[in-house]
Amino acid sequence: MTVIDTLPQTETQQPMEAPAKPRTPTARQRLAELHELRDGARQGLDPKATERQHAKGKLTARERIDLLLDDDSFQEVQPLRRHRATGFGMENKRPHSDGVVTGWGTVYGRTVFVYAHDFRIFGGALGEAHAAKIHKIMDMALAAGAPLVSLNDGAGARIQEGVTALAGYGGIFQRNTRASGVIPQISVMLGPCAGGAAYSPALTDFVFMVRETSQMFITGPDVVKAVTGEEISQNGLGGADVHAGTSGVAHFVYDDEVTCLEEVRYLLSMLPSNNRELPPSATPADAPDRRTETLLDLVPAEPTHPYDVREVIAEIADDGELFEVHSAWAANVVCALVRLDGHVTGVIANQPIATAGVLDIRASEKAARFIQFCDAFNIPLVTLVDVPGFLPGTDQEHGGIIRHGAKLLYAYCNATVPRVSVILRKAYGGAYIVMDSCSIGADVTYAWPTNEIAVMGAEGAANVIFRRQIAEADDPADMRARMVKEYQAELMHPYYAAERGLVDDVIDPAETRAALIGALAMLRSKHSDLPARKHGNPPM
Repeated sequence: MTVIDTLPQTETQQPMEAPAKPRTPTARQRLAELHELRDGARQGLDPKATERQHAKGKLTARERIDLLLDDDSFQEVQPLRRHRATGFGMENKRPHSDGVVTGWGTVYGRTVFVYAHDFRIFGGALGEAHAAKIHKIMDMALAAGAPLVSLNDGAGARIQEGVTALAGYGGIFQRNTRASGVIPQISVMLGPCAGGAAYSPALTDFVFMVRETSQMFITGPDVVKAVTGEEISQNGLGGADVHAGTSGVAHFVYDDEVTCLEEVRYLLSMLPSNNRELPPSATPADAPDRRTETLLDLVPAEPTHPYDVREVIAEIADDGELFEVHSAWAANVVCALVRLDGHVTGVIANQPIATAGVLDIRASEKAARFIQFCDAFNIPLVTLVDVPGFLPGTDQEHGGIIRHGAKLLYAYCNATVPRVSVILRKAYGGAYIVMDSCSIGADVTYAWPTNEIAVMGAEGAANVIFRRQIAEADDPADMRARMVKEYQAELMHPYYAAERGLVDDVIDPAETRAALIGALAMLRSKHSDLPARKHGNPPM
């Protein structure tokens, strides 16, 4: 007899039912789940984190992106990415987005890629997943041939992830370098940027900063105090004004984030998407043949009298608009983007109201960097020359003025874009050569009737050439004055260089705008090949 046979039987006994299958969620349920995940990613882990960000006078990452890009154009990439780190409680804290928002959108209808640190999540600190998202968007920007903007507000490397975080920075630096000169790269500093993280902005084309809220430094105030005993605040060490006026790290500084991001948009409107395109042109309201009569009175004929060369640039440019780069650093040279007959042009000009417009270490570096950028992105160059020479002194010589001045010389000589120069007044010595003279490759060189081109000023030249005659004269002062006048008459008259083909024409200052526009229009199809080489070896 089997066990089954011994079980009692009842009339009501029924066969056992199989367990019910779990119901597959419907598409609408899955969609609701997706919306919930996306909303959570936008809000972050802590609902009060946004309030804390606003209390500091700072916007959130997504608010910043909305200001930068055209309305409703942002397409996010990997919003649901999460880290996979363990230890130190990290496995219990895995927010979506991992502290960085990445994607693309448009600025004035043209594609721009962007990544923005989300300080609400891990303080914007970079970990493995965070870095991977940035790597991907950088690769996409390079592949698409579109500008990349980084909105920086992060606490550096994520310490809990150790060396993998440092490797993430290495991948960013490598991509910054690979994209250099291929697509415009703009860094916008909207919070702290410390340690190795500061090197990515330094590798990009332009750095924007906001006063009081953004800082950049390699070692913070605590480390400085521990090593040197010096006490200094974060802003005193690496604030916006420090980097704009002292270090030269920041190109543009603004008082608030809204204005800063508006100016980033304006800069992007003047730049090509990549190095294979020309900058975007616009139909000007300003007539190309407009006479610039004001220049006759704006620039004094006396070579030692100062004036603001920015007023000269504004008089020449379309609608008087110029976008100056590094306005607070190395003020003795002005670098600006303007439009001439609707076409974007880079202008380099000596500034007589700042140390008489001499070239020094900082001015040479500033102008050289700007020239290299313009040349990389097919922006023609106009140089306005009024230079007394290089700044003398032991500080300059010991600081390497020869090497730094050579950077400016190298940048001009290596540039293949259209190059037009105008000698407004004086152009003395080696500084004349370096400021895009025809001897180093300027395509067209104009001069005003007030120009003085010489090895040095007449006073100095007379003291050297006629030293003996002056010393032996009964009236040395009178002899010096006569010799100065003779030197000026023989070698420094306005047509001396034109007679020798070193100036293509001496023009009426009132015709400067028309002359520049005409020359640049002729040069628009210029093509110049550099020698075959891996790369040059500039005086770094």
